[in-house]
Amino acid sequence: MKIAIPLTNNELSSHFGHCESFAIFTVEDGKIKTQETIDPPVHEPGSHPRFLHEQGCSVVIAGGMGIKAQDLMCANQIKVVVGAPNLPLTELVNGYLDGTLQSGTNRCDH
Repeated sequence: MKIAIPLTNNELSSHFGHCESFAIFTVEDGKIKTQETIDPPVHEPGSHPRFLHEQGCSVVIAGGMGIKAQDLMCANQIKVVVGAPNLPLTELVNGYLDGTLQSGTNRCDH
């Protein structure tokens, strides 16, 4: 499994489509095996969901994401968690994996 987290200033981005990079975590047997940071393509409608699908991601943990992007994630078989708290990235992933990650208000207003 691969889990993507959009980043701005190396922290969880509050707006998925405007992120500077993605942290991609590879998970095996319920544990983080690797973490890498990759740059996204130029932001255009549908570019980021398609890109993450091509990277093999099946989950995105985001602070905020518009409805259209969420729909495109679903179309690319990617589960979305929005309204994630601003925690260290490994805490977000481990929280997702053990079922304790609490999502809150979607910080994106479109």
